Amino acid sequence: MKKILRRIFGIDEMERAIAETRAIAQAAEEERQRAEKAAEEAKAKEEEAKLSPKERATFHKQPWVSVLDTHVNKDNIRNGFFELDWNEYFIVELKRNGYGLDGDPEEEIVDRWFRDIVRNILAEEGQDITRGAGFINVTKLNDTKSEVK
Repeated sequence: MKKILRRIFGIDEMERAIAETRAIAQAAEEERQRAEKAAEEAKAKEEEAKLSPKERATFHKQPWVSVLDTHVNKDNIRNGFFELDWNEYFIVELKRNGYGLDGDPEEEIVDRWFRDIVRNILAEEGQDITRGAGFINVTKLNDTKSEVK
C-alpha cells in the first residue's frame, strides 16, 4: 500500500530528483574546492617567482651560497677577494659536514669551506696546495653583513 501511495503522489520521483540534485551540488562543491586550491597554488607560485634565488632557497629551507662579486687589486693582481652571500641553511649544512661548530662565526665557517674548495681546485690542476693563501681580514659592517678581504 505504501508503495502505491508513493507512486501516486510522485514521492519516489521527488526523492530521486532530490538525490540527483544533491549529487550535482556535491560535484559542484568539489569542483569549487579544486578551483580554489588551484588559484591558491597559482598565487603562491607567482609570489615565489618574485623572490630572489636566496629568498626562494630560504623559503624552501634549502642551503644556498653565491659569489656576488670578485675583486682584484689593480696594483697587485695576485691579491683580491670574492664577495660571497649565503643563507642560514648553508651554514647548517657546512656544520654538518665538519666545517664549524655552534658558536663559530659564520664567516669563519664559510672561509674554511672556501679554502677547501680552492685547495681542491689547485690539487686538480696539479698546483702546490701548501703554498700560502694570504690572509683574511673580516670587517663587521652590521648585524647581518661582514666584509671579508
